[in-house]
Amino acid sequence: MEPSITTTHSRQLRRISLALSLVVACFLSATALAKETEAEKAAREQAAQEKLLQVFISEPYLELSTGPGRGYPVFRVVERDASVDVLFRRTDWFKVRDEHGVEGWARARDMRRAKLADGSPFVFNLGDRDGFTSHEWEIGIGGGDYGGANLINAYGAYSLTDNMKVELTLSQFLGNSSNGYKAELGLAHVIVPEWRISPILELGTGIVYVEPRATIVLPEDRTDQTAYVGAGFRFYLTRRFFVRADYRWHTIFTSRDDNQELEEWKVLIACFF
Repeated sequence: MEPSITTTHSRQLRRISLALSLVVACFLSATALAKETEAEKAAREQAAQEKLLQVFISEPYLELSTGPGRGYPVFRVVERDASVDVLFRRTDWFKVRDEHGVEGWARARDMRRAKLADGSPFVFNLGDRDGFTSHEWEIGIGGGDYGGANLINAYGAYSLTDNMKVELTLSQFLGNSSNGYKAELGLAHVIVPEWRISPILELGTGIVYVEPRATIVLPEDRTDQTAYVGAGFRFYLTRRFFVRADYRWHTIFTSRDDNQELEEWKVLIACFF
């Protein structure tokens, strides 16, 4: 028996209806998933925002610039008693977000006058005398004399405390009969870090490599261990810069019976951050 035309149309309608139902169901599921994803995203952003440091403006206003520098224009002003969230710091500028979600850059000196939620001041290291007294890192480059040879020197230091620092020094020396390199690791004790001129005591060890300029006669050994004691001072200039002068007395432990002693002095220009 052949199916009737009415039965055929009914089956086609049911198939079309089923297909439409599946399409609608998929669309609703995707919409719901998108809504959940947006909700999760908003929750994550809210959670991240809650971890940010919030400070309150105590001055008449806080200027926000479009970038971290004096050449960027001021585009917004945050009024007294309003709050901003501190996103991160770049040298002498802070990236902040105000209560309306507008982000901008504020000068570190202006942020220094802000208050925390408990009313205490917002304290951090500036590129000034306070930062010179207490900072984490410093780097410098300079030159001097190493046992009669011209010395080129660079160093980096990490502050364990305001008084005690770990230093890594890399140097190259150029002499009449030989050239060489040395790497040293040591401790530096800043006696009075809050003074503009601060005395320093040094103690450390390292490796020295000597390369003779004459190729006819080579020395017995060309790589030796060295140790040093020293003293010096640092002088604050301006912003993040200071001058440092060092004198070191080196003892080189050679493979021969007698050790070698050398004097070193150098002057460096350095910065802290």
